[in-house]
Amino acid sequence: MLETFNLLEYGINPKEVIRNAAPAKLYALAIKYEPEAEITSSGALSLKSGSKTGRSPKDKRIIERPESVKDIWWGNVNIKMDEHTFDINRQRAIDYFNTRTRIYVVDGFAGWDPKYQIKVRVICTRPYHALFMHNMLIRPTQEQLANFGKPDYVIYNGGEFPANTFTSHMNSRTSVDLCFERKEFVILGTEYAGEMKKGVFTVMNYIMPKKGIMSMHCSANMGSENADVSLFFGLSGTGKTTLSADPDRKLIGDDEHCWSDDGVFNIEGGCYAKAIDLSAEKEPEIFNAIKFGTVLENVVLNPVTSEVDYTDASITENTRAAYPIEYIPNAQIPCIGGHPNHIIFLTADAYGVLPPVAKLSPEQSMYHFISGYTAKVAGTEMGVTEPQATFSACFGAAFMVWHPSKYAELLAEKIKKHDTKVWLVNTGWIGGAYGVGSRIKLKYTRAIIHAIHTGALENVKTTKDERFGFEIPTSCPEVPSELLIPSNTWADKAAYEAQAKHLAGLFVENFKKFEEGSSVAIIAAGPKV
Repeated sequence: MLETFNLLEYGINPKEVIRNAAPAKLYALAIKYEPEAEITSSGALSLKSGSKTGRSPKDKRIIERPESVKDIWWGNVNIKMDEHTFDINRQRAIDYFNTRTRIYVVDGFAGWDPKYQIKVRVICTRPYHALFMHNMLIRPTQEQLANFGKPDYVIYNGGEFPANTFTSHMNSRTSVDLCFERKEFVILGTEYAGEMKKGVFTVMNYIMPKKGIMSMHCSANMGSENADVSLFFGLSGTGKTTLSADPDRKLIGDDEHCWSDDGVFNIEGGCYAKAIDLSAEKEPEIFNAIKFGTVLENVVLNPVTSEVDYTDASITENTRAAYPIEYIPNAQIPCIGGHPNHIIFLTADAYGVLPPVAKLSPEQSMYHFISGYTAKVAGTEMGVTEPQATFSACFGAAFMVWHPSKYAELLAEKIKKHDTKVWLVNTGWIGGAYGVGSRIKLKYTRAIIHAIHTGALENVKTTKDERFGFEIPTSCPEVPSELLIPSNTWADKAAYEAQAKHLAGLFVENFKKFEEGSSVAIIAAGPKV
């Protein structure tokens, strides 16, 4: 039964406020009021996010205030905005809320460790957004909800209503604005639900390092023992979600975590998996999680059977599924684990240069963490005709608030203290660049991850990559040995050397902006051009 609840303290007074509605109720409201809402054959709720099918990083702003101005890594990621403009956008969202008949509120938590948990309130206008955040935040019990009190942060999602392009600092009709001091987050002009999720992550990326806690854009799982924890860092498309959903291990979380003095904890209450080309054969845990309660974004349904065509990218390649983490059968609830034994940096190298697996020294670990490399492939974006290197500091620069060195220092400290081993795993191409070589088979990557977890790679013979400096295992159970050394997989050795030199040069050029503040040892751990 829904309780009476109001938003008068925010100046919002619609006819009806619906707070923390059950999924079934949100389904009914979505089918009634959302024009493109459909129920799929598996029971998931399919919706469209409008014209924006991904985040709008160039429209994100952080309010410049004296209290935090020296903390923030200002630039293309964290773009300044004044408080007066923030007030204008906030009021624009509130004015829009007051034109609506009904408003949805979701109160939940971010962070599974009660010592560091924050309370988040989402105010929005679409049942879709309410169900999405019901899945992505940690869901309170009825008792916790009754005693929720004042939230730590409030998200005003007026995304159905555009920003005023004549307002200062506006690049477009979209504006995503965060003020740490007022603990408020305003969204205008985009209905893409991921803006809310990543807004919460940005908040945690600011407040956790202040407490000496490492916030991380990574997935995490664990074996049967609490101490057997692995972290998977990687940009979109590298396999972070897929590889952490391992039937032989417990899933702590698929995307956002913190590492405290007590161990690792998930920030979220759900998973946000890419759905493009999803299949029961390749990713059974994720495929089977798409059922009643799951939100599917921008997928295409068969008009007769309501089955999802996961191969259809006509709306976007960024199709997504958001579901509660307990939909994964082997989820670790509560989503907390010990200190990591292993850290795995995932990259999808479209140049065909990096090995399927390599051991990293502590200095190499910091170099590759700060670099955050993967590659786009030809055909995924207009104008991309050959592989393009993508570097995202800390494997998540778009959500990092402090300078990358802050996160790197925290990670280095924890790796050293807990003797954590670090590996580089390439899920991309071998035998040639994209278009010539072939992508490493998922079964081989899974075998490599399994070998890391079982210790099968601990004492095998390795060979040093003379250009990149890391140690490459020369054997791995269930993986053909000839695939492990990249140069051996290329028919044209001269072409490999040219490509390797080119990629090394891209690493070195990218790292120049991080040399100030990095030690000589870390800089020296980079590849040799």
